[in-house]
Amino acid sequence: MSRYFILTVLLAAILTGCISKSFNPKSKFAEGRNIVADSGMVVSAHPESSKIGVTILLKGGNAVDAAVATEFALAVCYPVAGNIGGGGFMLIRLADGTTDMIDYREKAPLLASRDMYLDPSGNVAGGLSTDTHLASGVPGTVDGMVNVHSKYGVLPFREVIQPAIDLARKGFSVSAGQARDLNSNRENFIKRNASLPRFVKVEPWKAGDTLRQPELAMTLERIRDKGRDGFYSGLTARLIVKEMKRGNGIISEQDLAVYTAKFRDPLSRDYRGYKIISVSPPSGGGVILFQILGMVEPFNLGRMGFHTWQSVHLMTEAERRAFADRSQYLGDPDFIEVPVNEIIDRGYLNKRMSNYNNEAASPSELIKPGSLVDNMSEETTHYSVVDRMGNAVASTTTLNGGYGNSIVVDSAGFLMNNQMDDFSLKPGTPNMYGLTGGEANSIQPGKRMLSSMTPVIIEKDNRLFMVAGSPGGSTIPTSVFQVITNVIDFGMDIGQAVDTGRFHHQWQPDVINYETNSLDSATVSKLKSMGHRLVERSAIGRVNAILVLSDGRKKGGADRRGDNISCGY
Repeated sequence: MSRYFILTVLLAAILTGCISKSFNPKSKFAEGRNIVADSGMVVSAHPESSKIGVTILLKGGNAVDAAVATEFALAVCYPVAGNIGGGGFMLIRLADGTTDMIDYREKAPLLASRDMYLDPSGNVAGGLSTDTHLASGVPGTVDGMVNVHSKYGVLPFREVIQPAIDLARKGFSVSAGQARDLNSNRENFIKRNASLPRFVKVEPWKAGDTLRQPELAMTLERIRDKGRDGFYSGLTARLIVKEMKRGNGIISEQDLAVYTAKFRDPLSRDYRGYKIISVSPPSGGGVILFQILGMVEPFNLGRMGFHTWQSVHLMTEAERRAFADRSQYLGDPDFIEVPVNEIIDRGYLNKRMSNYNNEAASPSELIKPGSLVDNMSEETTHYSVVDRMGNAVASTTTLNGGYGNSIVVDSAGFLMNNQMDDFSLKPGTPNMYGLTGGEANSIQPGKRMLSSMTPVIIEKDNRLFMVAGSPGGSTIPTSVFQVITNVIDFGMDIGQAVDTGRFHHQWQPDVINYETNSLDSATVSKLKSMGHRLVERSAIGRVNAILVLSDGRKKGGADRRGDNISCGY
């Protein structure tokens, strides 16, 4: 049997989604949560999207080609967060060390106004910014994917998007978790849409049912054939505007026509000899991550021990201070001056920790944003990609809430976001994730709302070391922070670093949320005696990571908290 024939059979099997863990073990292809691959790897929230990403790598595509293919596939097979009606941030590191990022965050429509979600009494009107057509920002995903592919991709765009089209038309088997999610959101789908979307069945969804989305397939075909114009003008744009008008939304044809994703400079800083690279505002995630890392770096976390009261207390106090600064200083840099360099400066961070007490909690009402003068539906998704050349992509994308606002664009088959809730609807009033914001993140027409997304790429000795990120709303930067420290400070394997329990603090509300069984009873008791309030909760984050081993092989860290999967070859 010729090697050419074997390769042809392998590609055909991947393209049809037939490869499983039972595939010929002599093959290079591998699939699982913590697999090791020689050449390329994709880790995402769904087996189908990871397979499609690796398919593109096997066809000669690079990491950006695979990332774009994965993003469009997630819009099909992971509708709770994958999208073409939302937005996100993509971080890129080329094999030569060059870094870039593309901000495809949604924007406020041109008719948006500062107080648009307030009632006559000046209070936030419940549900307007989350459950209605008015909750949607102008989508950025399609423009972002088209532009990043144009700049860095090597395969034809139509070849990169085609697997997602095929997946939408032919359908895929829903998992048990997806069946539960679809069933739990059934009433919202029915109540908020003029006609029943494909996400509603007569009988409840069950594991193994096939979800087909022909309207979405046709929308993706228009994007395949016309690029961004297949979404931001023509039939799809008219369908979006028609849907908006049906529900008193304000996205217009002009909003769609003028939307542009934006390439920005990533942020970077050193942490214990590693170079950490992440995204810059309007994502606040990178800034928060760098602040927390900078505040704990002077301390010996490794000696304190994993999930001891000493390390949890220190990490919590750093998180508390970083989120307090978020409320004051972070927003869209195209609209306000964001003092990034000042608030990640080591001197400033040392000053922020000057009132740290290693024996007692710092009540959040006493922790204010630092002075620069002289000084949980949490449905987002993240995927990580590394190709055989050493190019890497970390991308986080979202509709904001699970299924966004649950409104499907009629005859177009995709969900709209409810991202407007990420603005400060009224300074000092928490959003759906409990995050309190200020004037820097107030609503203005054409402005991008502040985000917590934190895709990250790490170098060691100028070589690619790790690619990671997570969903989870406000818990994103703290989840990523803990995975980084699990590897660097506590010496964990990437699988263990991703799977082990997590905790979270965000200044307001003044509480440590911790996953069930993640902290032992003695640690919880000690922290309470120090003045911390602790609340046990379910999963925090769903990190998808890739660690590059010393011999160049890639090891996947696909979070146990979902249907996440690593695929590689």
